Amino acid sequence: MEAKLHNIRAMLVRVAAAFALVCVAGHAAEVCDPNAVAGRWGFQLAGRALFTGNPVPVVSVGRLEFGSDGKASGVTSVNFNGYYLGNPVTGTYEARADCTVTWALQDDSGAWQHFAGKAATDGTRVEFQQSDPGAAIRGVMQKVPAECGAEGVRGVYRFTISGKGTPFGEGSAGASVSATAAAAADGAGNLTLEWGRTETSGTYTIGSDCFAELELGIPAADGVSSELIALRGILVDGGKEVLAIQKDPGRVAAARLVSR
Repeated sequence: MEAKLHNIRAMLVRVAAAFALVCVAGHAAEVCDPNAVAGRWGFQLAGRALFTGNPVPVVSVGRLEFGSDGKASGVTSVNFNGYYLGNPVTGTYEARADCTVTWALQDDSGAWQHFAGKAATDGTRVEFQQSDPGAAIRGVMQKVPAECGAEGVRGVYRFTISGKGTPFGEGSAGASVSATAAAAADGAGNLTLEWGRTETSGTYTIGSDCFAELELGIPAADGVSSELIALRGILVDGGKEVLAIQKDPGRVAAARLVSR
C-alpha cells in the first residue's frame, strides 16, 4: 500500500510539473516588449459602420507612425459606402506587456476613432478592431519597410479582392466582387494577372512613403470582358505584401497582393 501511495504521489508531482510548464510557456507566448510597437505601420481595415442608423460598408488603408513618446500620426484613405476620401490623423497610443495595444486617432474634421488590438510577440503585426459604438470593423497592421519602391515588388503574388457596389455608383448597387488571381510583378510597375482562363494586365507605383497606386483589369460580370479598377494600398511585411482598397466611386472593396 505504501509503495502504491508513493507511486501516486510521484505521478501527481509529474502532472503538476508538466501543468506548470505549460502555463509558463503559454504565459511567455503572451509577453511583448511595448517598445517594439514604436515605428511605422501600414494598415487595412474593413467592415460596417452605422450611418444615420443604418450599417454601411467601409474599408480603409493607411500609414501610421507610433512614436516612442506615445503619440501617433499618419495618413488614412477611406472608402465609406462608395465615397472615397483621405485624411491626415494624429493621436495617441498605448502598448502593454501583455501584447494589447490601444490607440485613438483624430482626423482634420475633429472626429475621433478608437481602436484596440493584440500584437504579435515579435512586434511586426497587430490584429485589431474599431472599438467605437456601432462599428463592426476589423483590420490588420504590419510594419512597413525601411525603403520602398516599385523594384521591391517583383515575382509571383496572390491577388485577392472582395467587396460590393453601393448606391453611390450608378448601376453598381448591390453588385459584388470576390475574385482571386495569380499575379506576376516585373519590378518595373507592370502586372500580369491570371484569373483561371482569363488574363488581364495592370500597373503599379510604389512611392518612397510606401503608398501604392494600382490600376488593373478584373473579369467583368459577363465573364468575357474585363473591368479596369483603381486601388490605393500600402507596402508592408518587408515588401512581401500590399494591403489595398478600391478607389472607384460606388465600389467598396478590400484587396491584397501577397508574395508566394
